[in-house]
Amino acid sequence: MSQLICLQDCDNKIGHILSKKKEGPLKIKRLEDELGIIEKEHQEELDRFEALKKSGRDIDRETQDLDVKIERSKIRLSNIKSNKEYRAILKEIDDLEKAKFQREEKSLQIMEEIEVLRKRCQDNEKELAEGRKKLDREKNEVQTELNALDEELRLFEEKKALFSQTVEQDLLKNYLLLKERKQGQAISPVSQAVCQVCHMRIPPQMYNELIRGDSLLSCTNCGRMIYWADDEYYKKVLEKI
Repeated sequence: MSQLICLQDCDNKIGHILSKKKEGPLKIKRLEDELGIIEKEHQEELDRFEALKKSGRDIDRETQDLDVKIERSKIRLSNIKSNKEYRAILKEIDDLEKAKFQREEKSLQIMEEIEVLRKRCQDNEKELAEGRKKLDREKNEVQTELNALDEELRLFEEKKALFSQTVEQDLLKNYLLLKERKQGQAISPVSQAVCQVCHMRIPPQMYNELIRGDSLLSCTNCGRMIYWADDEYYKKVLEKI
């Protein structure tokens, strides 16, 4: 039974290591996703920033064109003879100046938006730089941890192979079958007459037999092979793994 307990312990530790190995890449994936969201938002704001600058340039050109038109209208005004034409040119100049004023107001609004976006883009670039540094650090840490876990996994795989060789074939076959059916846990310790996997109480007589250790027993509820958790011999065996 001690060899089976050691085998189960190796399998449990191997399972824990394999789970730990999945955590690192998932952590990196989360960081990459978070960084990707920031990069996407930053690019959108950069695009908006460039679009506003182009819009500002377009409005400046329109304002310049209006200045030219206003100046031409004023020149024409000095050469007008009739009152009707004079009033028409005055209205034309007034309309042009209103249009110019509207564009100047729009230009100021765009300039304010550009300054806000410029500051935001600068902050985003700093955040992205820090995020990339953090990602690089995490990748290095995860790789170091994975290397250590691979070495630990190799050691437990070797121990598992050795324990498997020492167990009788029929018993090993039964263990492997139970392990497959019971989500990897074929053996359970029993403490104070309670199976520590399914948490159900076993009959008093069976518990006494378990303490005596005369035969291999199974939990009456979950069917797993069981052993007395408080047996000092088994405790020492597990400490040596």
